[in-house]
Amino acid sequence: MIKKLLKQVAGIDVAQKELVITLGRIYEDFNIELFSYKVFKNSDSGIKSLVEWVNKQIDKELPIRYVMEATGVYHQKFAYHLVDNGCEVSIVLPNKISNYIRTLEQKTVTDKSCSQAIAQFGLERKLDRWTKPKSIYRELQQLTREREQIVQERSNIKNQIHAESVEAMPNERSLDRMKKRIVLLNLQEKEIKKEINEITKADLQVSNIIKRVTSIPGVGELTAVTVLAETNGFELIRNKSQLTSYAGLDVKEKQSGTSVKGKPRISKKGNRFLRKSLHLPALSAVKWDENFKSVYARLVSKHGIKMKALVAVQRKLLELIYILFKNETVYDKEYITKNSVQTQMV
Repeated sequence: MIKKLLKQVAGIDVAQKELVITLGRIYEDFNIELFSYKVFKNSDSGIKSLVEWVNKQIDKELPIRYVMEATGVYHQKFAYHLVDNGCEVSIVLPNKISNYIRTLEQKTVTDKSCSQAIAQFGLERKLDRWTKPKSIYRELQQLTREREQIVQERSNIKNQIHAESVEAMPNERSLDRMKKRIVLLNLQEKEIKKEINEITKADLQVSNIIKRVTSIPGVGELTAVTVLAETNGFELIRNKSQLTSYAGLDVKEKQSGTSVKGKPRISKKGNRFLRKSLHLPALSAVKWDENFKSVYARLVSKHGIKMKALVAVQRKLLELIYILFKNETVYDKEYITKNSVQTQMV
């Protein structure tokens, strides 16, 4: 008796130079079969060869879903090519796959085993079909990351200037060159901010989102733009816990019985640009908003650790940005007070 095929999936582990693919299928008796595996170059020709190979392997009567992790920028070209050619694509947050792999009986983790796990994950779960994000978010991400590099470089040069200045015999020519580089970096940052402003103002939808988000105390236009850019307009986010995990602001705690009790700490396994963009807004919110100020004071008095309390504020700011985005509303200080959201911050 021939079993009916229900679903077929291509699980791809995406790296900078390689696309590691495993093909899988599930039958009506829910039996899963991983039936083919191959490695291709992560290039235009490699992507084309991969799609041709897949089409030769699969059942043409049933659509195939390509499933991959959101791996920085390395998956983007591949995903765009697939969607442009009418293929079904699902992109999953990395923490979802890593958590799923832990449930499998795999003692070693390789590119092949990861692609197998992704294929199996795609077969077992009902995943949303991915659509290409608005090009504006891609442009804004490039600009905000470029600005972040400039800020970091400027900070390094200022430290060098300070170190050179306090020497017994400072090199005036070196100091002069470093100061000129500071001027250039300031000019470049100004150009980037102007470009960001022009891009956001030209898109009415994005402009309105930024206005709503910046109603939160401490959250400025640059922070709002960075959060939107790094999440592609919250494209893969379905709830607040997913968002905090994606940013690496989720809390990890190891505890077992009475003998093992580790200190709770944030995972930091997430988007560092998101985390960094929320540091200064959290400081500002604590200073100027009574809700955040009271939460911060309560957590400091409880734990005695200022940074831990500040991280909690960062997490809540990120969640608030998502809520305002999703509900298309502005920050209501009175609503926050009434519902005592500060009690949820741990």
